Amino acid sequence: MSSSFGSTPASAPVSAPGSAPVSARLPRLGALSGVLSGLLIALPALVEAFTGETATTSLLLALAPAFALPFLTAVHQWQSPATGRFGETAYIVNTIGLGLFGGAAFASNLVLFYLDADVIEAELTGPTVPALIGSAIVFAAGCAMFGAATIRAGRFPKVPSWGYAVALPLFAFLIALPDSVFTSMLHIVVGATLTWLATALWRSAGTTDRTSAPDRSPA
Repeated sequence: MSSSFGSTPASAPVSAPGSAPVSARLPRLGALSGVLSGLLIALPALVEAFTGETATTSLLLALAPAFALPFLTAVHQWQSPATGRFGETAYIVNTIGLGLFGGAAFASNLVLFYLDADVIEAELTGPTVPALIGSAIVFAAGCAMFGAATIRAGRFPKVPSWGYAVALPLFAFLIALPDSVFTSMLHIVVGATLTWLATALWRSAGTTDRTSAPDRSPA
């Protein structure tokens, strides 16, 4: 995996002596969260392709959106100098959509999973279904916008940047389909996209640490 990142802005905060730059801490923590989120999506889906949905895989999938939030924030911070106002708007829409969609995924995997189909059909009344559809729409729009901002910024590899802009919006709507090899593959693609972006973010943060470290060699 290769990446082409811009240089760190000159206005980056100054850290205490001997510590990593403040601007590099969030990307590192966000990258770890992104890898974890990607794995929590891809690995359970890989298992479900052979075993079907289980209580364990549902639990892991329910936790994935929570770890995606700090990752999204770290990516935005890293590329914000190159994305401008559009990037800020995309980040806000994506964050709101992720919060809504993540809540729906949490309820689906940890609540609805244990209910009979008849009970679920009886309970999904009133504004519930429109609210779930609205959550998916906001999430899809936010991912498409943020992915477009990432592509335009050019600080991450093109393949996962396009994957974020295309695969995640599809994921928002196709996730409701019955479990199949196709839905499992879509989960794997989404998980791989997040993991790839997170890995690129980690590598770039490491480069910043090295270039920002003070020269302590003898004069």
